[in-house]
Amino acid sequence: MKSKGMLSLLTFSEKRRDLLLFLLEQPSTLTNIRKKFDVSSPEIAPRIREMESANLMYKDPSTKMYTLTTTGKIVAKSFKPFVDMLDLIEKNEDFWNDHDLSGIPDYLLDRLADLKDCDFYVDKLENVYTSHKSFLESIEHSATIKGVSPVFFPAYPQFFKHLAEKDVSTSLIITDNIYDMITTDFAEDLKVYNDGEFTELHLIDNAKVAFVVTDLFFSMSLFFKSGNYDPRTDLICVDKKGIQWGNDLFDYYLGQAKKI
Repeated sequence: MKSKGMLSLLTFSEKRRDLLLFLLEQPSTLTNIRKKFDVSSPEIAPRIREMESANLMYKDPSTKMYTLTTTGKIVAKSFKPFVDMLDLIEKNEDFWNDHDLSGIPDYLLDRLADLKDCDFYVDKLENVYTSHKSFLESIEHSATIKGVSPVFFPAYPQFFKHLAEKDVSTSLIITDNIYDMITTDFAEDLKVYNDGEFTELHLIDNAKVAFVVTDLFFSMSLFFKSGNYDPRTDLICVDKKGIQWGNDLFDYYLGQAKKI
């Protein structure tokens, strides 16, 4: 079968696509395949035959298990990130279409599929500050905290001063404008934070993304394409891949920042 035919085989049938990715995890009996997809044998049998004809899978005569061929494994491993990427974007197309993504480097945009298990939270306008209170409460349970902020919330200086006093490992990157504001209006809180044994503060000229990544979760919000910050929509991840993606995004900004 030509590659064009194989592409059609997988993209024009959700069952074939899902079957390919299911068998990538492990070989399976027909009974388990039926249970997984909640279908009868007559319903799934044509899909299996099509996949066998395309040399993507076969039935092992000794174990009676359906297994991916070598070609099937190669195709599945390449196809999975593409499917994961589409699933992530389709969760909230407006988020990706309406916001400025320039604050995310290309190599991390290429790995957006790592965020496939993340969820989107959209607050009502009147609940923005309430949600930030819940957000700060979630942070307080974390052992390590890293963050980038080009925006200012009044509760932040005292909160991070509190973390410094509790010896929580905290590393923050803020813009020059935010730093000027804090040194003017929250000098005492800033001093306590800077004097902390486990705290770091870094400055950066500009950032088009606001996020926090801890040992427990990763939370990111963006600016609209108009240039205005969106305080209502957050991408939240609690899985290992999402948290690692957040750590890599922090390292990207850390490489451009100047330590205080």
